[in-house]
Amino acid sequence: MTDTPQQVAMGYIKGVFGIKGWLKIAANTEYADSLLDYSEWQLAKNGSRLNVILEEGKLVSGELQVKFRGIDDRDAAFALRGYTIEIPRSEFAPAEEDEYYWADLVGMNVTNSDGLLLGTVKNLMETGAHDVLVIEGKYGQKLIPFVSQYILEVDTGNRTITADWGLDY
Repeated sequence: MTDTPQQVAMGYIKGVFGIKGWLKIAANTEYADSLLDYSEWQLAKNGSRLNVILEEGKLVSGELQVKFRGIDDRDAAFALRGYTIEIPRSEFAPAEEDEYYWADLVGMNVTNSDGLLLGTVKNLMETGAHDVLVIEGKYGQKLIPFVSQYILEVDTGNRTITADWGLDY
């Protein structure tokens, strides 16, 4: 999946459901049905982009199923398989205090409390107990739990994270 500063990849179309144009969605969000909060989606695949309007959506046994305006049969729906779902970052609700969207953390530089640049956030992992920053840089890959014990400061303005983390951890 590809992200641009304006568009954030939120999942992809994994298949079709039924004969009336419904699609199965693999959401890369904490709650799959949170994608239903956005009425307009941009779909991207192999350099091609489509704007679609969400007509209906529902969560069935933990799986998100959606119907787009103008996609009214199985063949039209099948043609959308594999498209990445992108939402404009500007449409996200403001994050609560001391909460961050993963999309905002990716790309931030991470330094330790000694001022040493550990690397850049490449991704995050969900472990069940807490999220983990995946940092890549000069000293290899570092996995840092995203908890207050190790994360001292997140400066969104300067796009930096300060962590209590040594090179030998």
